[in-house]
Amino acid sequence: MHRFREPNTGPTRRGDAPVAAHVAMAVNGMGCFSWDLNAGDMRYDDAGLAVLGFKPGEYDNRPATIAERMVPQELPEIQAQVGRALKERTGYSLYFRVRHSDGSLRWKHSQATVVCDDNGNPAQVIGIIRDASQELRAIDQTRELRQAKSDRRRQADIVGHVNDALAPTVTVDDVAEALTTTRLVQRLGAASIVLGLVDGGRMELVGSNGVPDELIRDFHLSRIGSPLPLSEAVRSREPVFFTDREEFARQYPGLRKYLELVPRATAAVFLPLIAHDTAIGAVGLSYEDKTGFTHDERTVLTALSNTIAQSLQRALLFDQEHELAAGLQTAMLPGHIPHVPGLAMATRYRPARARGGIGGDWYDAVTLPDGRIAAVVGDVQGHDVTAAAVMGQLRIALRAYAAEGHPPLTVMARASAFLAELDTDRFATCLLVLFDPRTGVAASVRAGHLEPLLRRPNGSCAWVDAPVGLPLGLVAPSAQPPYTLAETVVEPGSTLVLCTDGLIESRVHDIDEGRAKLLDAVRHGPTRPDALADHLLRTMGSFTGEEDDVALLLLRRASGRRAAAPQMAVTISSSDPRSLHAARQALRTALHRWSLGELADTAELLASEMATNALLHTEGDATLTARPVRNGGRAVRIAVTDSSPTSPQRRAATEQSTSGRGLMLIEELATDWGVEPRGNGKRVWCEIPLLPH
Repeated sequence: MHRFREPNTGPTRRGDAPVAAHVAMAVNGMGCFSWDLNAGDMRYDDAGLAVLGFKPGEYDNRPATIAERMVPQELPEIQAQVGRALKERTGYSLYFRVRHSDGSLRWKHSQATVVCDDNGNPAQVIGIIRDASQELRAIDQTRELRQAKSDRRRQADIVGHVNDALAPTVTVDDVAEALTTTRLVQRLGAASIVLGLVDGGRMELVGSNGVPDELIRDFHLSRIGSPLPLSEAVRSREPVFFTDREEFARQYPGLRKYLELVPRATAAVFLPLIAHDTAIGAVGLSYEDKTGFTHDERTVLTALSNTIAQSLQRALLFDQEHELAAGLQTAMLPGHIPHVPGLAMATRYRPARARGGIGGDWYDAVTLPDGRIAAVVGDVQGHDVTAAAVMGQLRIALRAYAAEGHPPLTVMARASAFLAELDTDRFATCLLVLFDPRTGVAASVRAGHLEPLLRRPNGSCAWVDAPVGLPLGLVAPSAQPPYTLAETVVEPGSTLVLCTDGLIESRVHDIDEGRAKLLDAVRHGPTRPDALADHLLRTMGSFTGEEDDVALLLLRRASGRRAAAPQMAVTISSSDPRSLHAARQALRTALHRWSLGELADTAELLASEMATNALLHTEGDATLTARPVRNGGRAVRIAVTDSSPTSPQRRAATEQSTSGRGLMLIEELATDWGVEPRGNGKRVWCEIPLLPH
């Protein structure tokens, strides 16, 4: 067995043998020790005892005496390391703290080797010991610096996370939702969050996460003067910090029983939200296993409260402005839709979700004296209060023109001129459908707008083929007719869908994708107009993201066995003089069949004038059509369609003139007439009423 020997302390001279190892170690603040495992003694040289803080004669060579001066919490780990070294016959290197006689704790470092006997069993541990306080102090300082940098970086990240979360918010609901997401709460290092908004002397809790439902339920809309932490933050306009649960309960006794619902919460802060020197709300955060708030944390939390307050103030202003604008727009839409026998209708208006979510979309339906209905949807350029105001004026103008009994082309042309005269630098798109629920005839005029969509009784769907004209407010070249009329017959059980482009347009989808999506949604939607309207808003809203306003009007012709709309059509050939006579005879026969025989003479006369004019000024054939209509009583509409785009001109006619009286006769004998462009040709029409006896 190796014996511990006292080192030689004799003097040395420069040039003699090298300085003894123990002298060099002592000079460097290091000492030696030897631990006899059989005897249980642990002997230190004088330098080693000085390192451990023992005075001469104070140490009794017992390891337990050293253990008494060590930190109790560190002993288990030290004993485990030494035990592993003995078991593995190796050595160890460990740091531990020893309390000196002056009461100070100092770090020590011990490094040793296990020495075995001839049988391979551990017999002795020989090692060195040194003071490591200065070394670890430097390490601790470095660690503290790193921790401080890490804390500052984390605090900066927290500010960044909150700014990123609040950047896209628009409404108060957006702000509340962004602040109370689980992900953001975790990034704040908190366990819960609650957001309160001052509303008429009360605290409205508008958002929370991790807060017991009972607390939200019991203290929603509590008075600002109540002894509650959010209210106190608003009243004092200063942050309220807590790191003691009992102190919190003493200050707010009404919340004591709720502390049992959050047993792990150890700290909380309640921050006032001040904007433009007004406390508009407060936000509260609770933490688990937190014992205090550093200066940097308090600074960051104060900065966060300012950021949240600014976002909340913007959201409040937006909500107020949007509520006012939306109220204005809603007031300008029709208060009710008229009831029309044989026709079911549904209307919807949905404002855009995005900022500035008010625009000029509108719908309207006007019942005419003859039983037809004028259905309109339109969209004024822009998303602001001006667009809504222009929409209101334009809607009223269109309603007035239609109610006066003007034909659809005249209504649209006058509306365009009206908008141009407003001098607002705005244009509008519009779709007007004049629909007769008795006959099913729907006459459509488009001013830069989507065409109507038709769903038939068998479920098939198609866009109605209707030529498009210029948007309202834009003046067409004098040689070009501004609008074109398209007629289609809506079968019983069919539905017409009129909508603005907000229903199909999206920034991430092509317009053709939107059109196809709407066709599919109409095809597979419910039959009842109200249910179908809701289905379209829901289905297309998820497709477009509700980025634009939507006006929607649906008309469904009642199903059942109904006679086909009575109508007569005869071709008049320029090469067959007898065809005009045959057309007059066919017209007279049809009028008698419709019980309108009293109109035969007048109708034949005007039909002959229109047909003759068409044959004289075109090289092709003409078509004479007639059908009964209602116009404050019974009437007939006759029309002649030809292949010339040139409109008839009124000319002065003398007694000797053989022409020029056609339009004069029409104006005198018909209650209404007009010229409608039809592709490369035109249609001249007039309506003749059956006067009461």
